[in-house]
This record gives sequence, C-alpha cells and structure tokens, in this order.
Amino acid sequence: MHHQLTYLIITILLIACGQDNKEIPAHPIYEGPQVEMDSIETLFSDSALVKIRIKAPKQLNFSSGDKEYPLGVFLEFFDEEGNLTSTFKSDRAYFIDEDKHYKGEGNVIVINLESGDRLNTEELYWSPNEEKVFTDKFVTVNSEGEVHTGEGLIANQDFDNYQIMKPTGTLIIDDN
Repeated sequence: MHHQLTYLIITILLIACGQDNKEIPAHPIYEGPQVEMDSIETLFSDSALVKIRIKAPKQLNFSSGDKEYPLGVFLEFFDEEGNLTSTFKSDRAYFIDEDKHYKGEGNVIVINLESGDRLNTEELYWSPNEEKVFTDKFVTVNSEGEVHTGEGLIANQDFDNYQIMKPTGTLIIDDN
C-alpha cells in the first residue's frame, strides 16, 4: 500500500511536470500620474517670508516623485524684503526628483524686473537648492540696449548675475 501511494504521487508529479507551463499574462505596469491637479499655486518660504511662488494650470505627480507641468509653469522670485525680483515662465516644465531640478521647455523666458534683463531659450534648468538657472542650449539675453547670444548659460535664479558659456555675438540696439 505504501509503494502504491508513492507510485501515485510520483505519477502525478510527472504528469504535472510534463504539461506545458503556461505563463500567466503579465499585467502592464501603470506609469502615468498618480495625482492630477488643476490651477496649482505652490509657495516656498524661509523664516515665514515667501521666496518663490510657482503657478501652473496643471500639475501631474508621479510615483517616482517627478512632476510634470504639461501646460506650462510661471515662477516668481522674491528678495528678503518680499519684493518680486524676477520671473521664469515656460510652455512645459518638469520636476526631476532624482536631481531636484526643474526643467522648463519651449519658449523659456526669465526676466529680472529690476534691470529689465531678459533671457530667452528653449530649455532651462532651475536648481532650487543651488538657486541657479542653467542650460547648454542657445540663449538670447536682452540687456541695456544690447542683445547677447551664445550657447550655454549659468545664472543665479534672480537673473541679476549671469554668464554665457560660449558667446556668439552682441548686437547693439539703437533706439533712434
């Protein structure tokens, strides 16, 4: 009886192993946004003073910590007295959680409201931790009646101090 039970178990195992193993179909992994918000306004403050305001018509939050602003973003930077010093806008934007940078794409414009200096480019990164903006793309800077062009730029986020990495030219605008 004991041998018959052993033979039966081995036979069942052999039959089970001999059948084609059918793979369970894998379910696709959802990689879309976990949260979608409209008309967002985010404030960054230090010692109860607003330093930065981010506005966007739509924000998508992903499980990775990344964020997307598919309809653009508008940032305002404030000084220690609460005065608006500069703005940053782009057609689309992303927050990349891994390196803690924001990336603006498509008609990126940064304006220093005190000097009137204006930066135009197609792609610009903003690092809140370093308080810098930077790009390796073509840039145009309008400053005090001159237009400076080049590739690559690094500046502080208030855009009152900047450097074009590979200048390609300067054009003087004569108002007359």
